[in-house]
Amino acid sequence: MATLIQQAYLIDPVDPATVSAEGIGDVLIEAGRIVAITPHLTPPDNADLIDAQGQFLGSGLIDLYSQSGEPGNESRETYKSITRAAAAGGFTRIGLLPNTQPAVDSISAIAALHRLNQRDNQLPNQVKIMPWAAITQSAAGEQLTELAELAEAGALGFTDALPLNNSALIRRLLEYAQPLQKPIALWPCDRKLAGGGAAREGPDALRLGLRGVSAIAETAALAALLECVAEIHTPVHIMRVSTARSVSLLRQAKAQGLPVTASVPWHHLVFDTHDLSQYDPSLRHDPPLGTPADRQSLIAGVTEGVIDAIAVDHSAYTYEEKTVAFAAAPPGAIGLELALPVLWQTFVTSGQWSPVDLWHRLSHGPARCLGLIPPYLKVGSPAELTLFDPRIHWQATADCLHSLGRNTPWLGKPVQGKVVSTFND
Repeated sequence: MATLIQQAYLIDPVDPATVSAEGIGDVLIEAGRIVAITPHLTPPDNADLIDAQGQFLGSGLIDLYSQSGEPGNESRETYKSITRAAAAGGFTRIGLLPNTQPAVDSISAIAALHRLNQRDNQLPNQVKIMPWAAITQSAAGEQLTELAELAEAGALGFTDALPLNNSALIRRLLEYAQPLQKPIALWPCDRKLAGGGAAREGPDALRLGLRGVSAIAETAALAALLECVAEIHTPVHIMRVSTARSVSLLRQAKAQGLPVTASVPWHHLVFDTHDLSQYDPSLRHDPPLGTPADRQSLIAGVTEGVIDAIAVDHSAYTYEEKTVAFAAAPPGAIGLELALPVLWQTFVTSGQWSPVDLWHRLSHGPARCLGLIPPYLKVGSPAELTLFDPRIHWQATADCLHSLGRNTPWLGKPVQGKVVSTFND
């Protein structure tokens, strides 16, 4: 059956020529493909009509990396719950991190995750799971996995989702992985310099009595990593950028032509250390939230394109795990269902970014970091689309969230903006 989406604001971050002059139009989908985009279209017989006036239709959102509890911690999150949360949040593809129990470090583990994308299972058809493979066995940071075999088996790319503090191992990784042409995502963090702190070092951490994490825990590791990239020239994605100095280092690296891309977790664009006064465990992150100066630099980095994409880095935990003292809480928060509406209200409604700007950083930017063909809103393309209504008011309660986790600072609070439909036929 055909689907006709009528009178939506059309967003295409790459090819604005595909939309009508006014930016409003009808989009006809047949057999999973976009067959027409016009200012007005007569509905075909038996078409499913969607009145999208006042709503925004754009290419499907792509999440670079998020954490599933399954296998090993199904009480936190399952494949079913994380994909349902992704569909509810407008994400059509999600990169699943490999540091589960057991880790995704074998061909059989990659094959099992690819089987989840088949239509005979119970997961939402709108969402495609993209499995990252571990760089090291058991994601323990000691011995490299069989990178070539994992690449051939269909791994999205390679990451441990944890800091690698062995420079010799990183160099060997870049040398071995160069011919595989798969993304390598590394998190620059020197654990010894971080020292087990819970908040970014500065006046707020001192005032709140929280052990601080110096920015050099990130920047020292990043500088060393960039030296390796300059020497070997293997493309690398820098994940979880969180400091102003890191933005400067990345700006310099890109000016020198180094093959690096970078992403920032979305919470770091919305919150900073000023927001920790209530000791909300859902604001405990690793890397920790930056200072206000860090946050402004991160926003500037995204605006300028120094930071290529925004990651959700969704991490669900049980109520018991998170309902502890701030410094004792495991780091991370959920976000697949909240990222688009919160970022829209923070940056689009305020006029800092256009709708196209935000959409690019959540869709085409991530696709390019991963070396993937991005979804397009144009005739002939697969219908991989997200329909979003920024006017809808709702409350982020336990009953309406699809994730098993409730660890979000928006729990029980009003949210404006909601994904109406996600298409990925």
